Amino acid sequence: MKKLILGLLVAAIATGSVFASGAQTPSSTGGTTVAASDLPTIDQLRLGQDYTNLNVTIQVKTHRTDIVNTVFPRYIADFQKMYPNIKIVYEAITDYAETITMRLSTPNWGDLCMIPTTIGVSELGNYFQPLGALATLSQTYQFADNRMFNNTVYGLSSTNNVQGILYNKRIYQQAGINPLPKTPDEFLAALQKIKDNTSAIPLYTNFAAGWTMGAWDAYISGSATGDPNFMNQILPHAANPFSDRGDGTGPYAVYSVLYEAIRRGLVEDDPTTTDWEGSKGMMNRGEIATMVLGSWAITQMQEAGPNAADIGYMPFPITVKGKQYAGAGADYNYGVNKNSSRDARIASMLYIKYLVEQSNFDYDQGGIPTVKGREPPTTLAAFAGIDLVADNPALPGEEDLLERIKTQSEVAINMTNQHVIDIAEAAIRGNKTLKEIVDDWNARWSAAQRRYNVTIK
Repeated sequence: MKKLILGLLVAAIATGSVFASGAQTPSSTGGTTVAASDLPTIDQLRLGQDYTNLNVTIQVKTHRTDIVNTVFPRYIADFQKMYPNIKIVYEAITDYAETITMRLSTPNWGDLCMIPTTIGVSELGNYFQPLGALATLSQTYQFADNRMFNNTVYGLSSTNNVQGILYNKRIYQQAGINPLPKTPDEFLAALQKIKDNTSAIPLYTNFAAGWTMGAWDAYISGSATGDPNFMNQILPHAANPFSDRGDGTGPYAVYSVLYEAIRRGLVEDDPTTTDWEGSKGMMNRGEIATMVLGSWAITQMQEAGPNAADIGYMPFPITVKGKQYAGAGADYNYGVNKNSSRDARIASMLYIKYLVEQSNFDYDQGGIPTVKGREPPTTLAAFAGIDLVADNPALPGEEDLLERIKTQSEVAINMTNQHVIDIAEAAIRGNKTLKEIVDDWNARWSAAQRRYNVTIK
């Protein structure tokens, strides 16, 4: 039932039918919606100089249940040295994407959140306060086009990920894996070596957490193709894009790593009983050899025990014409509720500016800093010489085409986790081949393309 409700809500959001963008509605902190033009843009705000007497409470919704009571209070205290009368109340939400998507169906969800990818870019203005013009903000911030429509930016990235694989260097050395694998076949062979020569779980899926399965979607673009146009420009127009290319590249190659690892018994004994929080310590202790997660997870594994030096991060094992690539891009973006009071929106923008420019959150989480020109963290040393590939935006006039195809086909890449969960379940049960799964995806993708009169290229 929850999946049905979410699906209906995503469809409603995609068509802008949840609530009218111009409505005068009560805000979460009092007052009514006012026109975006009555506020300064985020680049115009001067931290510690502007609006220092602002007296307001803002409600912040976050997916970071692990640090809401430890790290965030330090940021609040530091921010309040400049803005003592801005009170910040965090709410950490489990099953964040589903929950916040449903809450966005009303205007009173809070003041600042991490924008869920279930919101199509053409609909951002229905829910979120414009932060500034792309031409201006892109001079200062990485990936400012990630949550942008018609050259207006609605979100700034909290941190920026490189897409690779976490691994325990001690276990890989113990298993005799050198050099690191560069193709799917080499990677699966490495996992087999770990199973044969160590007591560690070769690949921990974290299947039971659900959201962790969606992480696999992040590798099908830059990491698997080396092409910055693949995700937003090529994929919407591609014929049967999920088929096996036969050369160990593309989306099929990514999903085949998961499918084959499970099918060959190179994962935990019972994926349905995995434990996300517990897996961090297991990785640190060497009980787990490998996990497929973005670079944001590096510091969490390092801090989960005394063996931080054992935690490594390597490129996803796909080689395109003799070269490896790594996808890179924004993590969750901070977004401000357009229906909040004027004071709450200004306070929220000030807090975003602090988080992005002064808190060091992005760097501390093992990500590429959002402010341009800052050095990447040392945890990404293994990516020296690897081309980082950021997805280019959609072609003009097609800004929401990919979202519409994904929603219509229910192959909801980077939106929901179910399609990847289906792969894992099929491998566990042995009731479907990966080819059968992707053939179904391709059929539904093609039907969605026909529904929207998409030209196949």
